[in-house]
Amino acid sequence: MGGLSLPHLIVLALVVLVLFGRGRISDMMGDFGKGIKSFKEGMADETNRPVTPPPSQIPQAGPAPVEPAAQPVQAENQRPQA
Repeated sequence: MGGLSLPHLIVLALVVLVLFGRGRISDMMGDFGKGIKSFKEGMADETNRPVTPPPSQIPQAGPAPVEPAAQPVQAENQRPQA
């Protein structure tokens, strides 16, 4: 009840073979196998790749150093205020 028995699976396989043909199915399975192989190689490359450290921080040149303001010139006849 609701399950696929052996005769049902055989009929289903025959219908798939008629629709797609034997050559087309083998091509699809070959492409599927190549895809899995490529995926595994990509995963192996990720784990074997050496870790490169991030580039060192280059200190940026800031604005030019600020020179202290010139002291106001006092007239000779004035005394400095305390």
